[in-house]
Amino acid sequence: MSALGSMPDGSAVRSQFVGSLDDQSRDWELVLRESHHRMKNTLTLLGASVRRDFTRAGTKDVSLAVDRFERRLVAFGRLYQLLSDNDEPSMVSVEAFFENLCGAISEAVLEPAGIRCEAAIESGTLPASQCHRLALMLTELVTNAAKHAFPNKNGALIRIDVARRDGVWVCTVADNGIGATAPLQGTGSRILEGLARSIDARLHGEAGQGGTRVTIVMPSAA
Repeated sequence: MSALGSMPDGSAVRSQFVGSLDDQSRDWELVLRESHHRMKNTLTLLGASVRRDFTRAGTKDVSLAVDRFERRLVAFGRLYQLLSDNDEPSMVSVEAFFENLCGAISEAVLEPAGIRCEAAIESGTLPASQCHRLALMLTELVTNAAKHAFPNKNGALIRIDVARRDGVWVCTVADNGIGATAPLQGTGSRILEGLARSIDARLHGEAGQGGTRVTIVMPSAA
């Protein structure tokens, strides 16, 4: 038994320190993988919208197509700034942060694809790290729905809800598309699950004739 006031065992301290560094390294690698995945998907969507605009545009409409393309690039820049900005205070307004995020996603991803976005965000505060991880997850889910849920864009709608219920935050992304056969599978889903673990959140997906719904349940403080 150690004597009262004795120094902790050096090997144990080193082990804890190395374990902490390993956790931080895995955490950072997870964010990097999500960033690369997100960039790939959003550039795919941007390229598709540009091809569509320039294919339809006649000679006199090219300048309008270029203007739309420029606005989308600016919107993508705003979206990525929200997802990667590390200069925020330790606590941020949930309502302000996610309303801004939903506006950027809509302008950058959904409007060019002819998809309408609805959002309902409750007020509250969360640590900036939780907000950014949750933002990465919501953006992944929305972009995935935009890519796969709407072969026919008529009446396409994605709804984002962020609400606090009984000590947890419940965040839902729902679409009225064709319904995914496996809403939580593939590379993007593995990244989502990793991000969820990093903030002690749980994921639940369901799909049917009315579309696909994915819910994230996260403690008020992780």
